[in-house]
Amino acid sequence: MSTFSGLSGALSSLYAQRRGMDVTGQNIANANTEGYSRQRTEMQAVGGSAVPAMYSVSDGTSAGVTVSAVTRIQDAFLEARGRIEHAQNSYLADQNRVYTNVQQAMGALSATGLQKQMNELWSAWHDLANTPGDGAARSQVIARAQTVTDTLHGTHNALASLFSTTREQLDAYATEVNTTAAQVAQLNQAVVRGTQAGLPVNELADQRDALVMHLTELTGASAIARANGSMDVTLGGSGLVSGDVARQVKVAGAARLDDVTTAPVALSWTDNNAQVVIPSGQLASSLEALNTIVPGYSAQFDAVAFTLAKTVNDQHTTGYDLSGTPGGLFFGNPGGVPVTAGITAGNISVLITNPDKVAASSTTGGNLDGGNADAIAGIGVSTGSPDRAFRSLVADLGVTAQRADRRASVQDILTKDVDSSRQAQSGVNLDEEMTNLIAFQRAYQSASRVISTIDSTLDTLINHTGV
Repeated sequence: MSTFSGLSGALSSLYAQRRGMDVTGQNIANANTEGYSRQRTEMQAVGGSAVPAMYSVSDGTSAGVTVSAVTRIQDAFLEARGRIEHAQNSYLADQNRVYTNVQQAMGALSATGLQKQMNELWSAWHDLANTPGDGAARSQVIARAQTVTDTLHGTHNALASLFSTTREQLDAYATEVNTTAAQVAQLNQAVVRGTQAGLPVNELADQRDALVMHLTELTGASAIARANGSMDVTLGGSGLVSGDVARQVKVAGAARLDDVTTAPVALSWTDNNAQVVIPSGQLASSLEALNTIVPGYSAQFDAVAFTLAKTVNDQHTTGYDLSGTPGGLFFGNPGGVPVTAGITAGNISVLITNPDKVAASSTTGGNLDGGNADAIAGIGVSTGSPDRAFRSLVADLGVTAQRADRRASVQDILTKDVDSSRQAQSGVNLDEEMTNLIAFQRAYQSASRVISTIDSTLDTLINHTGV
């Protein structure tokens, strides 16, 4: 055995302990870096020759140490669980936002909304029933009815605006998915090449994991780690990122609320136009809002407008105006199309503008008879009234919105708990890193002392032995 083998072993320890201090310093420097996973220096003892021969034998006690790898500390199960919970959290949080916006558009949270305005309309008809010959009372009925139609128009426009805004946001999300997927593919290529070249790639892998998490929050995508260091991303069972190749998605379908029934909004692949299945995430919530939530409540709101027009018109046409002429349609659309042609919250209007044409009387020539006005005033409390339809709509919206809010709150807590577990596993603990730093420092000092001792021994052997 060579006399200098101890120097080689101690020198390898110096290199290894210094590498350990470098890695510890990297951890400490990134203690507050978002998405950073702490790293650990893996050391391995260097043994003797694997195939001993006559002149290649070793006692195996002074070969030293080598750094076999610098690994990221991550729990694959917790990381996968984190992606699932983040995707669900993004979906439910966006659902809560959508229902809140629908409530605001409906005016369901307002004390001066449609319900109060319809109550004032029925009160105006009641006042007219008491004074059927009063021109001011007749004008008040028309004014109150105009206020109701204006509110119906405003609510419809608010829902249409919410649809358009969500549609534009979906386009932005699709662009973000394409950009992020391309970045993941580039990092996959860099990680694979760096691994093959023996270069450090942990920081690149951290960047890629953060982008994959963002993709998950957007689309609910799944990620699969490969043996070569790359990570594949699948979306609804189809590959979004495979190695260094990323596919692209696009949005198709209606751009306006009025067109969504004939052209539902969908996400598709650009290479084959096949529909993309979005399991969760913000895109899933946006698609549900565009195809189900907003159109559904808009249709229910149209039904309120239709019921209002039909019930008032049915009764109004049985009465007589101030001149004794049978009453005409009170509500319709600007073109005067009958109710059966389709009255919605977006096109309903007051067709009668002349107060004398309001059919308040129930008998011909009965200028002071307010029987028909009284009958119309009672529509608000009758079975099948627009008031009941609107209250049912608001109650359903309130319960659904409350459930969405509770689910979002529970999921947010669950996501934070999972993130805490992930942070406990892969985050930097400064107390632990300081302990490791001291351990590496002491080991480095001890290796230096070994070299000093061997140097002193060799000096005695060379300079103080013999004549």
